[in-house]
Amino acid sequence: MNSEFLPFALPYLDDAEINEVIDSLKSGWITTGPKCKQFEEKFAAYVGSKHAVAVNSATAGLHLALDAAGLQRGEVALTVPLTFTATAEVVRYFDADVDLIDVKSPCGTLDPALFEKYLAEKCEVKDGICFRKSDSKRVRAVLPVHFAGLVSEMEAISRLAKQYNLVVIEDAAHSFPAEYKKQKVGTISHLTVFSFYATKTITTGEGGMITTDDDDMAERMRIMRLHGISKDAWKRYTAEGSWYYEVIEPGFKYNLTDIAAAMGLHQLDKALWMRDIRQKYAQKYSAAFAAIPELQIPCHGSAGNQHAWHLYTLRIRPEKLNVSRADFIERLKDSGIGTSVHFIPLHLHPYYRDRYDYKLGDFPVSEDLYEREISLPIYPKMSEADVERVISAVLEIVNKYRK
Repeated sequence: MNSEFLPFALPYLDDAEINEVIDSLKSGWITTGPKCKQFEEKFAAYVGSKHAVAVNSATAGLHLALDAAGLQRGEVALTVPLTFTATAEVVRYFDADVDLIDVKSPCGTLDPALFEKYLAEKCEVKDGICFRKSDSKRVRAVLPVHFAGLVSEMEAISRLAKQYNLVVIEDAAHSFPAEYKKQKVGTISHLTVFSFYATKTITTGEGGMITTDDDDMAERMRIMRLHGISKDAWKRYTAEGSWYYEVIEPGFKYNLTDIAAAMGLHQLDKALWMRDIRQKYAQKYSAAFAAIPELQIPCHGSAGNQHAWHLYTLRIRPEKLNVSRADFIERLKDSGIGTSVHFIPLHLHPYYRDRYDYKLGDFPVSEDLYEREISLPIYPKMSEADVERVISAVLEIVNKYRK
């Protein structure tokens, strides 16, 4: 076993982030304040959106986005099985239903053909509102997930959503910075939600951002992220503020701190540089694995689309190997290489399985992609020697267990 373990993911932080955090600590302003506002403005300018609303997680962002979209109890929102539970759990916060639509192989993003089939067979539009035929529940929104950093097929998804009057909320937790047909993610749909969790492409430790061009949605989210207190509540602790405030809705505690935003300001400056490194490493992986029949490389995206490369999702072909996916991961661990798996499909988890009576085989593409997937390390703190070490370890296992 290699004595030096290569973790699956590590953030890239240097003195710029450290000094900015220290500056926040010394200023005495450590919760939501001027640096959070600066981060929002800088992020909005970066992607080209009219508004950016900072929150303490992408989960909070998805919740606020659905609230701004008007999701109500007893309605329906659509997403994919191949995602982290946050995408679906926020729908359940409203006591609304989650309907799942399978992904497209091999890329793992929402299959537009299946989306169209779902809408045509299970929905009808009356007076401009989409209803589920089986129980007349309103279908309010669709949440396409940009899996691993690859942007979903937004042209087809947006066209269908417009036809059925659905709000589009992009789960872009993996996809900053990314582009679809040369348009930056964050400017394509009604609402887009990004993650700045510790393992993501840029990080604030914990945190997220929602972008939109809709003034009313942005205003709603800003109010709801801090207890439903009227606009610019944080200013009441400044010279220009007042002790008086009004609660106009029962909101949430979803605000981002200035300490976190301080990190984000400099992570944003590094975003393209870090993406270029991840892309270079992805290309190295794919060049090494593409011709190996026992392996399947991930989608790189078509011309005009920019992958964010949050994950490198290698898949094995078990019919060609005498080793299971679980054992393959253990052999990599024995070589000192950390990995992960993305994702156990939602319908296989007890909560969603039992609530919606799902069973194995209901979403075969998601199941197949999950069962064969191994996420390899891909981050800027890795050296090229680290990448070569991962490649060598993978190929050694394939050569040893090839049928």
